[in-house]
Amino acid sequence: MDRHLARYSSPLRFTLTRTSSNLLLFTLSSLNRLQLERKKKKRRRRMARMPPVLSLALPSETGRVLSIQSHTVQGYVGNKSAVFPLQLLGYDVDPINSVQFSNHTGYPTFKGQVLNGDQLWELIEGLSANDLLYYTHLLTGYIGSVSFLSNVLKVVDRLRSINPNLIYVCDPVMGDEGKLYVPQDLVSVYKEKVVPVASMLTPNQFEVELLTGLRINSIEDGLKACNHLHASGPQKVVITSMVIEDKLCLIGSHQKSKFQGEAAEQFKIVIPKIPAYFTGTGDLMTALLLGWSNKYPDNLDRAAELAVSSLQAVLRRTVLDYEKAGFDPQTSSLEIRLVQSQDDIKNPPVQYKAHKLN
Repeated sequence: MDRHLARYSSPLRFTLTRTSSNLLLFTLSSLNRLQLERKKKKRRRRMARMPPVLSLALPSETGRVLSIQSHTVQGYVGNKSAVFPLQLLGYDVDPINSVQFSNHTGYPTFKGQVLNGDQLWELIEGLSANDLLYYTHLLTGYIGSVSFLSNVLKVVDRLRSINPNLIYVCDPVMGDEGKLYVPQDLVSVYKEKVVPVASMLTPNQFEVELLTGLRINSIEDGLKACNHLHASGPQKVVITSMVIEDKLCLIGSHQKSKFQGEAAEQFKIVIPKIPAYFTGTGDLMTALLLGWSNKYPDNLDRAAELAVSSLQAVLRRTVLDYEKAGFDPQTSSLEIRLVQSQDDIKNPPVQYKAHKLN
């Protein structure tokens, strides 16, 4: 055997070499820990020199909302329809745009970008790195993929690890009038994973059928569906639009206690039909329900009266303004007049009353 090879093959030499390697690894590990600790100290010193984030240092009486929804440059859907009304009602709102399009998809063409799940999580990590993840509410609307929705569930867990009392308001946007406009896989994720962690759900008639597997042909069917959803998780359920015997109505249900046998408080509001089609109304309605239900936490019926009254005022103004512009509002989908209706958002005259059903 070559003497050089023999030298390195010696058991003693091997033991010494292994010990040296372990010592080197230990030294490197210690250095890494020291460097990490220095970085943390630098970050703390840097943070100490920065002015406070006033929405955290002096929080509003209403709350701080993280809103994850779509966004359009022109028009009012998704975050464009939700953020401004919530701000008018006194909330600090931080929007994350799940998509950013030039305009809504009802136009002949649209351009833009779609945020993926990894990009969403990158934004959350950025907020976390600066201690900015304390929120009182999470609001979600249209989500177009299972991967993105899965990351939204991670966001719920992260936010509740910081604020266990976080209120999660979910508009499970999946379709309308019998038409599904998200991938079929999303339905099961909503049913099995999102519904159990939501505080409030705001589906329409078609969506509540998807979530419960029940057909909604009457008010009683709607109440049964609400109870079905309560059993899965959320204390508050609002079916924002149902057409029963050619009448448009909203059904609300609030299960204040999970004790066995205690019935939910349930009500309906009959809503006059406006002969026009609007974009962004569901997004606006959910934002208004969040806004008013936080101000009336034990009176969902009162919150719904205010939300419905605001929404109807916005829609009436929208129709009148299109008519003033010489356009027949029944011929196409209409962009809601949100800015022009801010007084009706802040101080709506209650014109639509809730009728208790139990």
